[in-house]
Amino acid sequence: MTTLHTLASGSSGNALLLSAGSTHLLLDAGISCRRICAALQTLGLELTNLSGILVTHTHTDHISGLQTLLKRWSGPVYASERTAFGLADRLAASSLHLYPLAFGSACSLGGCVVTAFPTAHDAPGASGFRIDTTDGSVGLLTDTGYVTEEAAEILLGVDLAVLEANHDVETLRSGPYPYYLKQRILGSEGHLCNEDAARFAVTLAENGTSEIVLAHLSKENNTPAMARNTVEFALSAAGQNPLLSVAPRDTLGPTHVVVRRVLCKK
Repeated sequence: MTTLHTLASGSSGNALLLSAGSTHLLLDAGISCRRICAALQTLGLELTNLSGILVTHTHTDHISGLQTLLKRWSGPVYASERTAFGLADRLAASSLHLYPLAFGSACSLGGCVVTAFPTAHDAPGASGFRIDTTDGSVGLLTDTGYVTEEAAEILLGVDLAVLEANHDVETLRSGPYPYYLKQRILGSEGHLCNEDAARFAVTLAENGTSEIVLAHLSKENNTPAMARNTVEFALSAAGQNPLLSVAPRDTLGPTHVVVRRVLCKK
């Protein structure tokens, strides 16, 4: 069985765990090592059970717990080539465990096959991941100003997608953020808004995605209800009905079981 749990999802920290049999992959470590260990313990796991860590990019809300974690765990860390270079520069300990991933090239990690692809974000080498297992496939797309061509191509057909719905545009524009920060978030290397997430959710569902988890919501510029309603409306209008949920911001999320979509013969 393949399962996915979000450990935290939002601007204050991001981490999720994908388990496929005895293979356990941590995707990002943007919360404290203590919180990661506590979440793993709740799931009946320890740090020693981790098969590897995948890092999307070097912003603090995705790597803040990594340095401490690497002092207690000596496994491999996977990231795009430019992200790996950035990690080696920022975290001296990580250079001993880094394995660069080339965009678009599949890499076998235990019982999983991982493919990295570029996202449009203001961090060198920022990436998302597709992970294929014997039970089905998972896609992670967050921290991107728009859906890149590579993301659109590689993620089509995934069974479960973790998709950024960072902000509501009007809430952001009328909110308290300074002008430069609003422009950054709204820019082509910023974050995906609810409407753009909704459009891509429709594309995913039309190509076989049976479950979508909305992630990386802004605390100030979005709400779970706004994100879900926007995406749900677009899916309904397109005649699509995948399972839809919003990842909790600061707590361990529910178990998402990855199930391969069964195509009915006509």
